[in-house]
Amino acid sequence: MTAKAFASSGDLSEKAVSFAEIGPGLYAYTAQGDPNSGIIVGDDACMVIDAQATPAMAKDVIARVAQVTDKPIRYVVLSHYHAVRVLGASAYDAQGIVASDATYRLILERGQEDWDSEFGRFPRLFRDADSIPGLTWPNLTFEGDMSVFLGKREVKLIHLGAGHTAGDIVAWVPDAEVMFSGDLVEYHSACYCGDAHLREWPLTLDAIRDFNPTALVPGRGDALRGGPTVREAIAMTRDFVNTLHGTAELSVARGRSLKETFAAVRDEMDPKFGSFAIYEHCLPFNVSRAYDEASGIDHPVIWTAERDREMWAALQG
Repeated sequence: MTAKAFASSGDLSEKAVSFAEIGPGLYAYTAQGDPNSGIIVGDDACMVIDAQATPAMAKDVIARVAQVTDKPIRYVVLSHYHAVRVLGASAYDAQGIVASDATYRLILERGQEDWDSEFGRFPRLFRDADSIPGLTWPNLTFEGDMSVFLGKREVKLIHLGAGHTAGDIVAWVPDAEVMFSGDLVEYHSACYCGDAHLREWPLTLDAIRDFNPTALVPGRGDALRGGPTVREAIAMTRDFVNTLHGTAELSVARGRSLKETFAAVRDEMDPKFGSFAIYEHCLPFNVSRAYDEASGIDHPVIWTAERDREMWAALQG
């Protein structure tokens, strides 16, 4: 039997990029299950939500923005700290790099380890990695919420609660009732839960749903237009998180090992979610975190390149 390639190290196929308007001056940059970016065009400037993994990759986002407006990109918002979202920020030459206080603390605690880990897991997402000047540090942070005005256009940045990480924020555009959720919501893509707070995540999803967005840009997957499609994606994400967490809790309560829990989660999740983008990539990391949280480890353990491969070998063997 041939061993599975580690994480997504064998995924070398480039994805087709889509750039779609989902509201007035609001755009989604998506790529068939690769990390999404969002663009908000205001009266006098633009904001980009999530920077891409390298400056070289960010230049494609910049080029797409230039096709629809000549207004400068003044702000880059980091929905959370993961390397594939933040390490391209330097390409935008933005005056404001914005994140939650919790995200800043996570970069301080584990930013370099996360970079090394993610690069090893998914090298295709780090095209021209030599263009990365170093860790991305926010220069504007906030605790609960903050409004940024692009001329008269308000963008509300809100930390609704923990979920995908402890520091996730959403961007809400009140005049269009459109939300950019980062990886708190996915659409036909697996949730990566290796750094998640699984008990809290569904509550944060409830808070997103309560905004009743007319459109939403998820962290991965197609842009979502219309309330019913948005609610479907939120429900799908909740089902993924709850199935993972509930199965792990039951396994830990029964005294099962991590490897036994991995098998139990597969039995529950493969039929519903096995076709989702990056499902196989995420599953071992997801089960490891769910097992830890069910065992009482509230603060996610830092992933390192060495820990990644040790865990992968233990669960795939």
